[in-house]
Amino acid sequence: MRKPILISTAILLCLGACVPGHNDYSRFQNIPDTGWRYNDTITFIPETKDSISSGLLTLALRHSNDYLYSNLWVEVSYLTESGQKADTMNIALADIYGHWYGKGLGTSFQIQDTVSTSYRMVKGSPIKVRHIMRTDTLHDIEQVGIIFISSDNTNR
Repeated sequence: MRKPILISTAILLCLGACVPGHNDYSRFQNIPDTGWRYNDTITFIPETKDSISSGLLTLALRHSNDYLYSNLWVEVSYLTESGQKADTMNIALADIYGHWYGKGLGTSFQIQDTVSTSYRMVKGSPIKVRHIMRTDTLHDIEQVGIIFISSDNTNR
């Protein structure tokens, strides 16, 4: 009789530790089937309960098995205390043998990379992402997203 109660309590405690905080934020945007054009900037406008929150900002990408390149160059621009900042990131998607680093099911893979470990999110300030590859239109990038975990949850 005690064993099921103990197991249930342990599961509830574990689930409670995984609940996102009120300032956490994540969103994904679909890339059209026609591809991600060089001039197409993806804009996220984060909404959190607090007007300012600090924490970890990551960029997430979902791509298909048919993506032609082993990496993806992107520019992520956002507001900082000293003004607008643009970070250039080279996200490695595959090793030299063509094995994808991302995790996924079937022919779709997701990978994340850190933009900033001490990002100050200001409610309503846009985060913009655009690819800066040497080709005009990228195919087989399915979704681009951002994930923000407030400092309240990074210490768990």
